[in-house]
Order: sequence, then C-alpha cells, then structure tokens
Amino acid sequence: MDEDLYLPNECWESILKFLSDGHGDDNHYYFQALSVASKQFLSITNHLRFSLNIYGPTRPFIHRLFKRFTNLTSLDLTCFDGDLDALLSQISCFRLNLTSLNLSDQPAIPTNGLRAFSKKITTLTSLICSNIDYIYNSDLTLISDCFPLLEVLDLSNSNPFHVDFDITNVVVNAMLMALPKLRKVNFSRYNSSINDLSLLHLCKNCEFLEEVIMLKEGLFLTQHGVASAISERTTLRSISVICTSYDDNISSYFIDSLVNLKCLTCLDLSFSRISDQLLSSIAMGGLPLTRLVLQSCTGYSYDGIFSLLFKCRCIQYLDLQKAEFLTDHHVVKLSLFLGYSVSINLSYCNILTDSSLFALVRNCASLSEIKMEHTTIGRESVGKLSKSLVDFGVSPQLKSLHLASNSWLRDESIKMFAFIFPNLQLLDLRSCHGISEEGIFHVLRTGCKIRHLNLAYCVGVKLLGMNFEVPKLKVLDLSYTLVDDETLYIISKNCCGLLQLELKCCYHVTEKGVMHVLDNCTQLREINLGYCPRVHYNIVDKMVLSKPSLRKITAPPCYYSNEKKAEFFSRHGCRLKVLY
Repeated sequence: MDEDLYLPNECWESILKFLSDGHGDDNHYYFQALSVASKQFLSITNHLRFSLNIYGPTRPFIHRLFKRFTNLTSLDLTCFDGDLDALLSQISCFRLNLTSLNLSDQPAIPTNGLRAFSKKITTLTSLICSNIDYIYNSDLTLISDCFPLLEVLDLSNSNPFHVDFDITNVVVNAMLMALPKLRKVNFSRYNSSINDLSLLHLCKNCEFLEEVIMLKEGLFLTQHGVASAISERTTLRSISVICTSYDDNISSYFIDSLVNLKCLTCLDLSFSRISDQLLSSIAMGGLPLTRLVLQSCTGYSYDGIFSLLFKCRCIQYLDLQKAEFLTDHHVVKLSLFLGYSVSINLSYCNILTDSSLFALVRNCASLSEIKMEHTTIGRESVGKLSKSLVDFGVSPQLKSLHLASNSWLRDESIKMFAFIFPNLQLLDLRSCHGISEEGIFHVLRTGCKIRHLNLAYCVGVKLLGMNFEVPKLKVLDLSYTLVDDETLYIISKNCCGLLQLELKCCYHVTEKGVMHVLDNCTQLREINLGYCPRVHYNIVDKMVLSKPSLRKITAPPCYYSNEKKAEFFSRHGCRLKVLY
C-alpha cells in the first residue's frame, strides 16, 4: 500500500463504523463484503464484531470463530438445533467476556449447560429466554443461583395460549429476591404466578430497577398492588402493566403513585381501564414521557388524551390503537402537539380517513412510521387527495406505512402515497382487497427503496405483469394470494435480492415455482410453504442441499419430520417448521 495513502487501523475503524451506520441488521453482511477487500479490513471488521449467532453446523468451528472475533460480548443461540447443554459446556471452555446470552425459541432451559457455562463465564448480565416451551420451578432457581449479577432478565412468551402450570409464585418471588442487580425485567404473557406480591418484591429488592414489563391479560395485578409496588421504586423509567379494577373508579392512590415517577419516560397501560383524570394528572405532573401506549384501553376520551399531549410534547412513540372515539378533527388537533413523534399507531380507530393520515404527515416533521390498520383510508375522493398534495409536497422522512385491512383503499391512493413518501421502505397492505397489481407496480417503480412489502390476502394482486427489477426488496409476503408458478418465476427474476418469501396457503404454487425462486434468489434465507397443497413434501430436503443460504423453511403439508431429518437440517444450518 502506498505510504502516502496509509491510514492507521483506528482511522479505518472510525470510517467503517460511519459507513455501516444505517445498515441495521445487515451490518454483518456489510462487514463481510469489506473483509475480502484486504487483510487490514479483515482484521478491522473482526475487531468490530461484538455479537454472534450460532447454528448447528457452526459448532465444530467455534474455536476458530472465537479466535477470530476476540471482542464478542453477545451470543444468540435462538437458531441452534441440537444439544444445547453440550454446546454451552463447550463454550464455557473459552475465555470470553460475554455479557449477553439469548436462548429464546428453545423447547426447554438447558440446565446442565447453563450450570457449566456459569462456572467459567461470570460476566453475564443479560439472559433472554423468551418463548421457551416449558419452564419449571427448578429452572428459575438455577437462573438465580448461576447468574446473581443479572441486570436484564426476559422470560416472556409471545404465544397467547401458553400457560406454565409448573411455576409457583413462591419460586418466582424467591428468584426476584435473589437478583438484586436487576434493571430490566420482562414477564410479558407469562403465567398467573406473577401477582401484586411479585411486583412488590421486585421493586423493593432491586434498587437499580428501571424497566418492568408485565403485559398479559389475566395477570393478577391490581391498581392498588401496582401503586404499592411503584411507590417503593420512584426511580423507574419504564413500566408496562395491565391493571385490573373491581369497579370503574381509578383510585387517587394509583394516580399519585404514577405521577410520582419523575423519571418515567415510557408508560404502557395496554388493556387497562384508565380515565381522563389519570391522563390529566400525568400531564400536570410534568413526567418526561417519550413513549405512551394506551392500546385497547377503556375509560378515557379525547379530552384526556388532548390534555396530556398538550403538556407532554416530547412523546416520540404514541399508540392509541382502538381509540374508537377519535375523529379526523381530533387527529388534526392532536397532530399539532406531536412534532417530535417518530411512530404513531391509530389502528382500529374505525372512522379515521385520509385526512388524519395527511394531518400527521403535514404536522409531524419527525414521523417515520404510521400504523392505520382497520380504518377507512381511501374513502375520500381522489380529487380531494390530489389537492392536498399541493399543500405539503413530499415527506421524505416516512419509512414505514401500515395500512392493512383498509377496504376503501384503491390504486389511485396507492400511487399518490408512492409520490408523497419517496423513501418508503416498508409497506403493509394486507387484506386491502380494492387494490390491484397496477397500483403495486407504480409503488415499486417509484418507491425503489421498498425493502418489505406485505400483500397477504390481496387476491386482486398477482404481479404477473412485472417487467422491471426491484433489487432492494428483501421481504415479500404473498400468503393467501392467487400467485402461481409463472408469477414466482417473474418475481424471482426481478426481485433476486429477496431474503424472505412468505407463500402460506398459496394453492396454485407447485415445486416448479419454488425451484424458480431457489435458482434466482441467491441470498434467500427464509421461505414459508405452509398449507401449500400442490407443493410436494419431497422438495424440502432438496431445498436444503440446493440453497445453502436457507436458514428457515416452513414445510408444505404432509411433510414428516424425525430425529434423523432434524439432525440433517441442523448440519446445514437450517431450521424446519412443520405446521399441523
């Protein structure tokens, strides 16, 4: 290298960090491309890697990976299929300064492996065990015994039907008492063992506690219990709870306790009964709220939310889903107080129309995400919409637009959205039955930055006439549509950069169309063929061999999985999901 052009590693490191900003989840792929440019770049990108996902085939090469990436602080084992106990025991033999371990989406807690892991790696402060099929009392005891320095603990479950009958509140409370350094706890959708006493133990015992998430309908959390607990920890920054009430009254004790949380930046009371008085009191209390979630809350009205937003003008994330009393006129007024908002959810506000959407875009200069599903967008005349374009031109800041189940939406509106939002990256049009491929083609031609497009249940969209490339499209959902093999051939030729393709319940797709996708989409990582009756189950094994990039396959009907096949998939780094 010419000495005049030489830069020390520290300078290159700063440059590569700067260039990689904005790549988000693709950072690792970006660094991978840089690493082949020179030995110097290889060394620098190795130094910049702090997290690692481990798959089944990775295990024999772990010693090489740990030698290469010397600054690792986080391991993600969510996609590992195999003996987790043996893997964790193997990892414990290396000198690692790990602070975070993710074991989510596994059938059970690997007790033997965790015990071996904790004896050698004592730096762990974050343990994520979400969506575990079975958790027992002994697992909770093990966690508290092995990792007494935990600051972040996630035992949430996203399955609304999941119930852990083997957990008792006595053991839950004992675990919380044994982890005094906890800062963040997530028990969302957990079992009924979480009660007022659990929350009280948590708040009294953990002096560093900042964030509590306990969101599940049916949890035994009462207004009085929540008030008593948070009164013990007035330094809380974030609280997400569902409060039950024996009557329609919101106690002054509950209100005073919330208002006394002077550091509170995030408040989530989803599915709770609240009141205008509560919202007004929060406003008068001057809490530094940046995130407010009132999803499916009852008992409050426009007056209450107006008084809060009028005072709290720094809210960045606002969720008023299912506030059915909201009108376009209300949203126009509220939007004037949301200049700092980056994300707004007004889904299931049934009577809102395009006027609300345009008011948000016009008045909220920082807005990057809007959710208005199950509304009446598209109901206003196209002529009126065209006139409104003159008022504010384009809105380059908006990146995500969720408009699922808007039955009034038509191609004319979609075309205008493409003009107004030139930097749109995510567009969700699920169950918008009034649109056709003409509108979608216009969006894809104009909005060349679209990375995620959801057209599930859009039976009027087939994409057969696509004659242009969409190189940046990464995720495409065509579930429950009429796409066939010919359509898949055209899509795969023009969207060759796809990483994820959803084809659930596509009755006209056969293995011929699937092979088109595998041949042309060279980076494909996930494909969903669930309930595709014309796709033969034998294709699944061939897919793994022909497409090394695949990491997750949802199998078509009649596919039978056994231990031998599971091991086969694991060796190739691919997870198989079978729907029954």
